[in-house]
Amino acid sequence: MIILFGAVGTLISFVIVSIGTMQLFKKLDIGFLDTGDYLALGAIFSATDSVCTLQVLNQDETPLLYSLVFGEGVVNDATSIVLFNAIQKFDLTHITPSIFMEFTGNFLYFFITSTLLGVGVGLISAYIIKKLYMGRHSTDREVALMILMAYLSYMMAELFSLSSILTVFFCGIVMSHYTWHNVTESSRITTKHAFATLSFISEIFIFLYVGMDALDIEKWKVVGESPGTSAGVSSILLALVLVGRAASVFPLSFISNLFKRSESDRFTLKQQVTIWWAGLMRGSVSVALAYNQFTRSGHTQLRGNAIMITSTITVVLFSTVVFGLLTKPLIRLLLPSKNLSRTASSESFDSFHLKPMTDLPLIANGQTADAEVGRDNIPRPTSLRMLLATPANTVHYYWRKFDDSFMRPMFGGRGFAPIVPGSPTEPLLH
Repeated sequence: MIILFGAVGTLISFVIVSIGTMQLFKKLDIGFLDTGDYLALGAIFSATDSVCTLQVLNQDETPLLYSLVFGEGVVNDATSIVLFNAIQKFDLTHITPSIFMEFTGNFLYFFITSTLLGVGVGLISAYIIKKLYMGRHSTDREVALMILMAYLSYMMAELFSLSSILTVFFCGIVMSHYTWHNVTESSRITTKHAFATLSFISEIFIFLYVGMDALDIEKWKVVGESPGTSAGVSSILLALVLVGRAASVFPLSFISNLFKRSESDRFTLKQQVTIWWAGLMRGSVSVALAYNQFTRSGHTQLRGNAIMITSTITVVLFSTVVFGLLTKPLIRLLLPSKNLSRTASSESFDSFHLKPMTDLPLIANGQTADAEVGRDNIPRPTSLRMLLATPANTVHYYWRKFDDSFMRPMFGGRGFAPIVPGSPTEPLLH
């Protein structure tokens, strides 16, 4: 689901914004923009910023929705950056079938290699901490190794000119599945709070930089000669963001619901509106890509470039402030707490909050013992938890078999990590 909304949804939004700007901007006097600029605008305004929605969503009440919005936001940013980098590498003034195929191949190359690099570094970190004694029993060394290995994935992605954000994302997924379970309990608590603190500080600095860019007077003087054109460009971009997001979320949700047998697993209209709203905000990624595309030697004296950058900043500030202020009342209206009881028992994808899955007895064919559930007053789990606890014959089932028989015995993980002092004894998952 995360890949569906984060990658495929981003491509849909990219196509709509690119075609929309190509058709509508020609009616405005904004200077010369070639095909590469229009495609770059599609990539720029396909990058979402879901921070506001994540701050409002309750991870304990809506773990699946929270994980989906968070994962989609990261994959979305990575996909947008990979698209943008692929666009800059080609001369798209005259698009031919061969250039289009080469562009598509370049995009897939960036996406796949960045993913594999992140997975590889994550597995190496798990193997080092599990097998080598140098970091064992020392919280300082274990935390340092985890932070440095995550940073190594970023540096290697930059070294090979890949997508660093995508590499770090998949490296983090692998480290949370394997590496995090190989360290002591004190190291787990330390890394959890350390990364949360670093993330919060980074977000503050990012918004400070966006604010300082908005106060740059040089480009606003150029745009001040034609305020109507600038307002028109900003309005068109904002409208295309709304339409592009709707065109990606609702059709993909409909397709996803077709493959879900249980009614409780399907996305309701209110949940679809929440996912749609979560992707309306634009943030620092859009501003950074706009500066990369529409500046020359750090300056924006050209009228067309100045209009594009100021319009990007206007859309970012408007969506962040207006949509951000409306996020909390909208989610309270769409997802009141009393209606979240059925999702509160589902399992979160965030491994920092995963609980032992031995609280429900397992019998054949993925059924639960009703007597045991009633006796322990444990609510019947949703199908997500059933899939995690008793997987059916699906891709997840075969992955779990491969993971339990080969990956986790080699790289560690829940139930397979060696018991060391300071680490809680975890139940085996069989």
